[in-house]
Amino acid sequence: MLFEYLPILIFLLLALAFAVVMLSAGFFFGGSNPDDEKNSPYECGFEPFEDSRMKFDVRFYLVAILFIIFDLEIAFLFPWAVVLDHIGYEGFLAMAIFLFILLVGFIYEWKKGALEWD
Repeated sequence: MLFEYLPILIFLLLALAFAVVMLSAGFFFGGSNPDDEKNSPYECGFEPFEDSRMKFDVRFYLVAILFIIFDLEIAFLFPWAVVLDHIGYEGFLAMAIFLFILLVGFIYEWKKGALEWD
């Protein structure tokens, strides 16, 4: 029984050995010449002026929830549209209820002001 898992064990050991060799090669052969330009803030162009552990505004989380809502909607909408002719009226009604629930969530976030950036 355990003999059947031998190829998986060999694969895992080879993958681990490959990862260790590649990381070690990068560490030993890759040069490290840090200077002020390399250590400067990335992308933003200016020094940070506040603590990085400050609290985020709740609107960031509401926008993330809004993204998840619409991401899930699209993820379920495409397969539903493909098989709509096979699932019939019951499938159409189930998706209508699902979209209505998502619409209620969208209206809630809209009323809470998550889409307005002051």
